Amino acid sequence: MLKQLLELIRQFRFRDLIDIAIVAYVSYKAIMLIKGTRAVQLIKGLVVLVISTKVSEWLGLYTINWLLRNTMTVGVIALLVVFQPELRRALEQLGRGRLFVTPFFSFSEEEVNKMINEMARAVQVLASNKIGALIVIERETGLNDVIETGLEIGGKLTTELLLNIFIPNTPLHDGAVLIRNDKIMAAGCFLPLTENPNLSKELGTRHRAALGITEQSDAVSIIVSEETGVISVAVEGKLTRYLDIMTFKEMIKSLLYTKEQKQIPLFNWRKKADE
Repeated sequence: MLKQLLELIRQFRFRDLIDIAIVAYVSYKAIMLIKGTRAVQLIKGLVVLVISTKVSEWLGLYTINWLLRNTMTVGVIALLVVFQPELRRALEQLGRGRLFVTPFFSFSEEEVNKMINEMARAVQVLASNKIGALIVIERETGLNDVIETGLEIGGKLTTELLLNIFIPNTPLHDGAVLIRNDKIMAAGCFLPLTENPNLSKELGTRHRAALGITEQSDAVSIIVSEETGVISVAVEGKLTRYLDIMTFKEMIKSLLYTKEQKQIPLFNWRKKADE
């Protein structure tokens, strides 16, 4: 036994270490991707199915084993259907990697700060008057399918326009506003609801929709609660609540910029590759 172990260690190559590290990293990312979603329960069911198949084989329960093995065969196709949201998220995250970055035209830092200030002023007024609002900022993942669910506007992002959209008892009040670059692309948009089963029951549809779009894309969602006036920000399926206006502005800035780009905005105003 010891001799075999020593022989195995002797044959171990540096590329084997790289191989193991890559598999470990991919496995970790896969676990983090499905954490907190319904996929966890589905995987538990799959594990039970695999164990049951092996146990029935050992015990000689041929009929049950035959049924389980055929179920496993069909299950491969079923998994692709069931895990479609998680697979979509994984492919979108892969597509947002540096290898696939698409250069966009750029805005100056002053112009970007102006847009953030316009949003912040609107959010502050909405929060102080307890007017519910849901704003989605598009980054790298295109959200044309969301825009099509609402009323296309294409107007310049201003405090006044945002406030007018969210005036209570108006047609666009309950939907989401989608922002791309320096424009309000659409209002009254419908968003997918979160699939997180562990979300607090005190959070309403507006918060669940804000989380849902961030689970399926890299968008940033801004929520103002109609009941409490609390300002929240959702990104990557995680919700940060009870933000004051200064913390809100700093958080939005940090989400729209990357260190590698030295304060060049992340969403759709990236520096051209030749600049």
